[in-house]
Amino acid sequence: MDMFLPSVPVIAQSFGAAPGAAQHCITTYLLGLALGQLAWGPVSDRFGRKPVLIAGLCLFFASSASALAAQSVQELMLIRFAQGFGMSSGPVIARSIVRDLYAREQAAHLLARMMAVFGIIPVAAPLLGGQAVAFGGWPAVFWVFAAIALALLAAVCFGLRETAPHKRPSIAPGRIMASYAVLFGDARFRASLTTMLLAQLGIIAFVSASSLAMVQALHLTPTTFSLLFAAVMLGQIVGGLIGSRMVIRAGIGRMVRIGAALAFAGGLLLAALALAGAPHWSAVVLPMVVYLFGCSLMLPSAASAALSPFPQMAGAASSLLGALPFGAGAAVSAMLAAAFDGTTRPMALTICAFGAAAFFSERLYFRKIAHG
Repeated sequence: MDMFLPSVPVIAQSFGAAPGAAQHCITTYLLGLALGQLAWGPVSDRFGRKPVLIAGLCLFFASSASALAAQSVQELMLIRFAQGFGMSSGPVIARSIVRDLYAREQAAHLLARMMAVFGIIPVAAPLLGGQAVAFGGWPAVFWVFAAIALALLAAVCFGLRETAPHKRPSIAPGRIMASYAVLFGDARFRASLTTMLLAQLGIIAFVSASSLAMVQALHLTPTTFSLLFAAVMLGQIVGGLIGSRMVIRAGIGRMVRIGAALAFAGGLLLAALALAGAPHWSAVVLPMVVYLFGCSLMLPSAASAALSPFPQMAGAASSLLGALPFGAGAAVSAMLAAAFDGTTRPMALTICAFGAAAFFSERLYFRKIAHG
């Protein structure tokens, strides 16, 4: 998704479409990520992590290659949905593997380290995407996607061992729905999911709207935007590294508390500067570094709190943790595309609202569960 961002304005121009129409390629990708995670998690509980991940990556490769023949924004929207469905196998199975091996603070420690490593991708991907667009237009981005899919397939086939429990549940629809009912019926899962979901929606709002907001509202080039987007993601890398060191000593509850407070502060600053009409890129970048830093402290611990009580349903639990943010994120992306007014204000106010909601969810809901 991050590599695709620099191509959004170029796609709109290439097909003579409105900027908001091109942004819907992000919306459909988010829908694919959401629906795919609902499917891949329970299927990996039944058939194992490795074969399901291979299937998802094959779908991602096929859809990336087919994008090269697209003749309209509408075709690209459908292709991006398929890409999202295929690539959604990655995050859901990664979380499932962590739960297969660890629980509680140990799982949060590993998830935080993973988040720091994942942070390298949003730093490098927009830069690579910007260079690909400059070299070969928007189709070059899909060539890169196809090459990455092949590299990941090789890595999984030759370097990943199976970690799923030997006892495999049925994937009958009734059994899957019963698993989801058990998860939603548990207050520990609901509290963790709610707090995570709200914070993640703020991140998705930034990722989906930042290219239009910063390129058109602040008059940046796609290359400059890529550099600044990478700078924002440094907050995630640093937060993940610090969080992985702190969580064993501080505990899950304290990490979520600190992270939620920082996300709230970053969102407030972002909204205040946007409403004041601050015209400089730093009015977006600096508050978002704070927001991402806070999220990288809280999200791994909240995810561990949600996954740890359910070792036999790790895939199903991981599916919900991933599907709901991206499903709701698709609606947020569509809303921001429609609300774009040539300024950063719609994006900033949305991020502020989600940061505030995550903060109050932690104080009023998650904290009670964590303590009891």
